Amino acid sequence: MSQICREIGVNRQQFNRYISGETLPSAYNLARIAGYFGMEAKSFRLRPEIFRDRFNQPGGNLSGDRVLNDGFPGDIDGLRRHLGFYQTYHRSMSWPDHVVCSCARLYERDGSVHVKSIERINDPENEIRQFSRYVGLAAFWRQRIFVVERTTGPQSMIAETILTPFGEHQRVYLKGITIGVSWRKENLPYSSRMIWRYLGRDVDYRILLRNCGILQADSRHLPPTVRKFLNAPLSECQTIPTM
Repeated sequence: MSQICREIGVNRQQFNRYISGETLPSAYNLARIAGYFGMEAKSFRLRPEIFRDRFNQPGGNLSGDRVLNDGFPGDIDGLRRHLGFYQTYHRSMSWPDHVVCSCARLYERDGSVHVKSIERINDPENEIRQFSRYVGLAAFWRQRIFVVERTTGPQSMIAETILTPFGEHQRVYLKGITIGVSWRKENLPYSSRMIWRYLGRDVDYRILLRNCGILQADSRHLPPTVRKFLNAPLSECQTIPTM
């Protein structure tokens, strides 16, 4: 029961009151509970024998897209402590031996946690100027933060990131892995270590954007924690070449 409450994001004592009939869940919580069990919220208004038969149907009667959508935001209380602005760092196939520094923001709106990211690169050596925007959603499940983003504009791409949340005594870095597609290397899919550095809930946008770009992997402009994490053994980008 405790595990179910954690995954749904509902307080255990509150959930017990739902079960006993002492109180009714809000429409929002009802939808989350129903989604967890592969049902629709309206199913709870069925007669017990009909509800039981529907509940025992393989896969319930909930379509796959609803199951996916209901996965966001997961435990929103777990996400709220991570809201704010971040400087993000990862390795990229497009710039070997370099680190791509971008910026991101997690913010709450209408019961969901949204993500906005900006990647700005000026590479005079290769005469490349790149400015990319990403929008997406974040979820918190089983002590992990899941971020799914899509680039705006034509030729859109999807990127996915999984991060480990702040520890009890560490409230600066979120470490994990990201999966994306390289736009300079034949659109090859790749995975790389990713680390987010928390900057707070109010930042100077000019400074945030000014710090975006590419840096040598051993650059002293990278925070030591970032440099150590991204330069650890076996931390290079991984990819699957086309046949």
